[in-house]
Amino acid sequence: MESAGHVRIGELSRRSGVSPELLRAWEHRYRLLRPTRSDGGFRLYSPQDERRVVVMRSHLERGLSAAEAARLTLDEESAAVASTETPALERAAGELRAALDAFDESAAQSALDRLLSGFSVEVVLREVVLTYLRELGDRWERGEASVGQEHFASQVLRGRLLGLARNWDRGAGPRALLACMPDEQHDLGLIAFGLGLRDRGWRITFLGPDTPLETLTDAVTTLKPEVVVLAATTPARFESGRDALRRLARALPLYAAGAGATPGFATDTGARLLDIDPLAAAEHVATTPRA
Repeated sequence: MESAGHVRIGELSRRSGVSPELLRAWEHRYRLLRPTRSDGGFRLYSPQDERRVVVMRSHLERGLSAAEAARLTLDEESAAVASTETPALERAAGELRAALDAFDESAAQSALDRLLSGFSVEVVLREVVLTYLRELGDRWERGEASVGQEHFASQVLRGRLLGLARNWDRGAGPRALLACMPDEQHDLGLIAFGLGLRDRGWRITFLGPDTPLETLTDAVTTLKPEVVVLAATTPARFESGRDALRRLARALPLYAAGAGATPGFATDTGARLLDIDPLAAAEHVATTPRA
C-alpha cells in the first residue's frame, strides 16, 4: 500500500509520534496533510506531509495553539516553496504557453510532464493552467489569439486534466455530482474544481458538458450525492432549467458556478453561488456545512 515514499496513516503515526485520530483532525480542520489516493482508495501521505507534522509539533511545543501552529507551518512552507520553485515554475509555464500557442501538442505534453513531476496538481492548476486560460481569453477578446488556438489549448488541457481525474470517484468521502448545464460545452473550470475537491477528500462523479436535466435528476436519485455543482458560461443556460433547479435546491445543497451564475438566479432558486475561481470554490464547498 506504500509507494514512492508515500505511507498510510498508521505508518505516519508511528514515524511522527502523533496519533491517527489527531492526524486526521489536523487534516480536516487545517488542511495540514494533503494525502493522495491509492488505486484502492486508501489515503497515502507524502514526505512533505511528514515534514509538516514535525514542524507542527515543534510549534505546539513552543506553546502555540493548534490553529496558530498549523497556520504558521503552512505559511512557512509556502514561503519556502515560493523562494525555491518560482523560477522553475515560471520557466515551465512559459514553455507550455509557447507550445500551446504554436499548436505543438508534443511540446505541450512534455511541458505538462515537467510541471506535474515537479509541482503539486493544485499549484499547476492555480499558477499555470487557470492563469493561462484567463490570459488566453483576454487575448482572444483583444484579437491577439485565434479561435483555433483557444480550441486546441482547451482540448490538450482537458485531456490531461481528465487523465489526472482517473478514479476520482473512489474512496469513502462525501460525493459531489458535477455537470454542465444543457448546451454548455465549456467544462475545464468544472474539471479543475473537481480535482481541487478530490484533493480535499471528496469523491467526484462528473457528468460532463451539455448534461440534460433529466439525466442530472436521475443521477441524483441513484447516487444521493452530498452536493451538486452545475456550471454555465451564460445566464440563459441556467434560466432554461430554473424550475427544475429550484426543486433540486430544496432537496440538497446545489451550487451554481461559472460566468452564467448570477446572484439573482441563486436567490430565486435557492442555489448557492460559486463566483470565485475553481480552486477557491473547492475549498469553500469542502469547508461549508451542508445542512
